[in-house]
Amino acid sequence: MSRTPIVAIPGRFSSSASAHRYRAVTTARALSELVLAAGGEPVTVHPVAPGGQVTPAEAGARLGFADAVLLPGGGDLSPARYGQDVAHDDVYDVDDEQDAFDLAVARWALDSGTPLLAVCRGMQVVNVALGGDLEQHMGEPHRHVVHPVAVDAGTTLAAAVGPTVQASCYHHQRVLHLGAGLVPVARAADGCVEALVRPDARGWFLAVQWHPEDTFGTDPAQVAVVRLLVDAACS
Repeated sequence: MSRTPIVAIPGRFSSSASAHRYRAVTTARALSELVLAAGGEPVTVHPVAPGGQVTPAEAGARLGFADAVLLPGGGDLSPARYGQDVAHDDVYDVDDEQDAFDLAVARWALDSGTPLLAVCRGMQVVNVALGGDLEQHMGEPHRHVVHPVAVDAGTTLAAAVGPTVQASCYHHQRVLHLGAGLVPVARAADGCVEALVRPDARGWFLAVQWHPEDTFGTDPAQVAVVRLLVDAACS
C-alpha cells in the first residue's frame, strides 16, 4: 500500500465538550496521536443506530472506506446486551445507540476480515458480540493503575511487546465468560484477562483491556501494539 492506511475509530458520545459548547462526538486526542505515531491515519466515525438498532451490514457500508478499525474505550455496555437484566450501581454512561453501533462494527469487522484492534471497552464489546459476557463490577477495579501484564510466549503480541508489558488500565469491568473463538493471551497478576485473540478469525484481530494511548509517549511497546494493526492494514 503506497498511501497511509486509514484507521476508522467509532466516535464516543460526550454530554459536553468545551470546544463545542454542547454535546459532541469525540475521539481521545492521545488515541488519534498514537495511531499517527504508528503510521496510520485516524478517522472518527459518527455512531448511527436509530432506536438502538443497526445491522453489521449497515455499519460496514459506512466503514467500507477504512483499511482497519480501532474500537476504543468508553463507558459501559448495557448489561441487557449480555443477558443481565439488573445493572450494578457502578455501571455508567450506558448509551443504547453507542452500544448498538459498536457491536455492529465489531461483528462487521470480524465477518469481513477487516483488521481490528479493540481497546478496553472495545475488547468487552467484541466479547459480547461473540456471545460472551462481563463481570459488571470487579471486586478491585483496575482504575488509574499501571501494572505488569504477562503475555503468553509465542504469540504475536509477545513478539511485539515482550513477555511482560506495563499496562495502563482504567476499567471496573472485565471479561467473564469468553465469546466464541476467543483465546486469552495476556493476564494481570490477579488473573484478569488483559488481551484476547481469535485464532480462526478471517482477518487480523487483537483486543487489549488496557489503554495503549495513555503511555505511548514514554513506552515504545504501546506504539508497537497499534503498529501491528497498521501493518495488518497494509498487507
